[in-house]
Amino acid sequence: MIWVFELGNTRYTQRVNPNYADKDMEYNTSELCDLYPDMVDVVEPMFESYGGRSSFGGQLVIIKSYEDKGLIEETLNQDGGGKVLLIDGGGSVRRALIDLAIAEQAMDNDWEGIICYGSVRDVDALEELDIGILGVASIPVAAPSEGTGEMEIPVNFGGVTFLPEDHIYVDSTGVILSPEPLDIE
Repeated sequence: MIWVFELGNTRYTQRVNPNYADKDMEYNTSELCDLYPDMVDVVEPMFESYGGRSSFGGQLVIIKSYEDKGLIEETLNQDGGGKVLLIDGGGSVRRALIDLAIAEQAMDNDWEGIICYGSVRDVDALEELDIGILGVASIPVAAPSEGTGEMEIPVNFGGVTFLPEDHIYVDSTGVILSPEPLDIE
């Protein structure tokens, strides 16, 4: 898709990937649950918001990695437009899988957000970034970067099963999951 707009006497064109979510999009999970009661699963309330954006969503990319951030760093080097990284860290509160460098890497590569069933660190710096970040706890100890883990597999926590390419929507009220993108308009 190409957007064309004019500013003064200058005409601008911009190529836009229609699969990318609008970073300014504000999701209302309560409204989405009302509109699509048979299409969404609701994740149990278990996360704290650490990023500077409380509302985000997109297509899931899934990593399962216990106390190792290597695969996370590798994945966030890829283009993340329209995508949310979901990390099943086993709920560990012993080592942080997300830190400032990883969050900045995600922002640089246009990821919509990160949901970590595990811990984060650098929380004061994370809240200054324009990216959604959810985690279960914070701890100052970093996880090693050895590259162990699995990608694009189903994972289960928070009372739901997350499948690769599902769509997730997050706001201050909660987290919901859908197998298909929801019509937000």
